[in-house]
Amino acid sequence: MPQVSDKPTRSFASDNNAGVHPEVLDAIARANQGHVIAYGDDPYTRSAIAKFEEHFGAGIDVFFTFNGTGANVLGLQALNRPYHAVLCSDYAHIYSDECGAPEKHTGCKLIPLPHQDGKITLDSVRHAYHGIGDQHHVQARVISITQSTEMGTVYRPEEVQALAQFAHEHEMFLHMDGARIANAAASLGQTLRQATRDLGVDVLSFGGTKNGIMGGEAVVFFNRQVSPDFLYLRKQGMQLASKMRFIAAQFEALLTNDLWRRSAEHANRMARVLEAEVRKIPQVKVAWKVEANGVFAQIPRHAIAKIKKHYFFYPWIEEECIVRWMCSFDTTEEDVKAFVKVVAETVEG
Repeated sequence: MPQVSDKPTRSFASDNNAGVHPEVLDAIARANQGHVIAYGDDPYTRSAIAKFEEHFGAGIDVFFTFNGTGANVLGLQALNRPYHAVLCSDYAHIYSDECGAPEKHTGCKLIPLPHQDGKITLDSVRHAYHGIGDQHHVQARVISITQSTEMGTVYRPEEVQALAQFAHEHEMFLHMDGARIANAAASLGQTLRQATRDLGVDVLSFGGTKNGIMGGEAVVFFNRQVSPDFLYLRKQGMQLASKMRFIAAQFEALLTNDLWRRSAEHANRMARVLEAEVRKIPQVKVAWKVEANGVFAQIPRHAIAKIKKHYFFYPWIEEECIVRWMCSFDTTEEDVKAFVKVVAETVEG
């Protein structure tokens, strides 16, 4: 049995820490009937893929994986040879939080670019695009962006479109780490297709875990020319689920009755409430625009450990005392008020 704690049952550390949405749990239970063929040759997986086509349009390929790192690594592997390079933010999850897995499994080099509020710019991509055709240099092949970003900001549609246009004009691909694509699309008032395929994204890592499912991600290919061998990459990459129906059922639920949007909009709204409340505290400075479900704040150094005695969360840029507070589909306004009360009392004390 877990130890009894006097800490609140919901924190602001990560949307990964949240529970599972009841509608997703119901879908898993409904799928738990009888036997079906393993490895994705089942009606639940076919039905889930049809839901993806409903949202993103026909002519796509969808593959389910266990986790986000697997989705990112395999999506990039489908696009690259070992002598290629991926241009990404110096704070990109693939660069700083995946333990070198993309470089290990793709064999290619990740080239970090300076970010502006979490986003890479077209100018930084242009600057990094060099050595093409020179056998002594890795060849830039992919631009990878995270939407929403690691700083809680959101690429504007014209920014994504410009990066996609540059990529395609230079025989490159645009990969999107969409761990929080639902939050970004909800923030922009876009459909999932408008936020990805229509802007020129070639491959999307579609996140579900951070938006209320139990576990699983999807790799979505809008450019099917690069996906024919993905079945083998997924198996060799140890991301092929035998009981795939239980991953697929979660995604079908997420893409039904706008659950993806309802959950994301709620999490985003709670982040805005949190931002509004902490801005009232003179000792707290919000570091970046709150455009999705995260609030990044600079707080007094002495307060960090004290607040963490009550609520667990992550320091983000330790030397600047910037911390990350994330909201989830199940965050309540009461949660926010209780948390802000602790923050205010601690930083003022």
